[in-house]
Amino acid sequence: MSSSPLTMKLLSVCLILVLMVVVYCSAIPKPGDKRVHETKLSDLPHDDDNEHNEDYDHEAFLGKDDAQDFDDLSPEESKERLAIIVDKIDVNKDGKVTETELKEWIQFIQRRYIVTDTERMWKEHDLEEDKLHWKSYMKRTYGYEDSPDSVDSPTFSYKDTIDRDHRRWEAADTDKDMKLSKDEFVHFLHPEDSDHMRDVVVQETIEDIDKDKDGYISLDEYIRDMYPNENGEEEPDWVKSERTQFEQYRDINKDGKMDNEEVKNWIVPPDYDHSDAEANHLIYEADSDKDGDLSKDEILEHYDLFVGSQATDFGEALTRHDEF
Repeated sequence: MSSSPLTMKLLSVCLILVLMVVVYCSAIPKPGDKRVHETKLSDLPHDDDNEHNEDYDHEAFLGKDDAQDFDDLSPEESKERLAIIVDKIDVNKDGKVTETELKEWIQFIQRRYIVTDTERMWKEHDLEEDKLHWKSYMKRTYGYEDSPDSVDSPTFSYKDTIDRDHRRWEAADTDKDMKLSKDEFVHFLHPEDSDHMRDVVVQETIEDIDKDKDGYISLDEYIRDMYPNENGEEEPDWVKSERTQFEQYRDINKDGKMDNEEVKNWIVPPDYDHSDAEANHLIYEADSDKDGDLSKDEILEHYDLFVGSQATDFGEALTRHDEF
């Protein structure tokens, strides 16, 4: 028996509505979606099985999106575009890239990502007098303005995530008017770069990793967060290295677990500047004449250290370390 055109139309409408619900629900953030991981210049591992990971250098030097664009270029095209970037880094136009200039460039790249991400998210919300109200954020993110405190609330199933957002919101709201300016919204989206947000970052991290809810992160919880190993496979070398890192450096008081201060030292280390370390590393690797600076020729000679191309590591950044 064939279906009537009206029946087929109703079925199509129902299918569209189901798909819209699925897409909407999948877009709602989960508690761990916004967690801040160890502050780094890239989400990629810096060292891979005791070998330096050049994909990390590419993202630190170019930013994630531009690093992927360079992966699609030929070596000749990579060098041409890299030469233009070198001219931008050499601020005083003396033909040399100093460690300071390189560090400032890397910091600029990191800030550019934060600004771009904030602008994109800011435009998605309904603003009042150039400020974002909590209820507007709730409506855009969760579909309703209702508080999740009552079981009858349509947002109750998202209570943990909303409570977490609200806690971060209050920390970012420095003037305590329950509205966020664009500057405050930066702190909300990227709390890892704001001193006054660090306690929130630490609390979120512990909540996500602390499975037995004792308020600490044990060695097993630390490892399981990075490498669940549900199949009982032999641990790779990088996991064994992380065990050593935990025991020797993360667990400062050697009680077998990380407390708040130890987690803070891990996530936002007070005495370690990633951009400074990366600039130092790039100069060490590319400074052929060992004069402490980089000429344009030295950078182009070592172009594969700074950028990718089809002839070097095309595609590796898409397949390496899926566990991260």
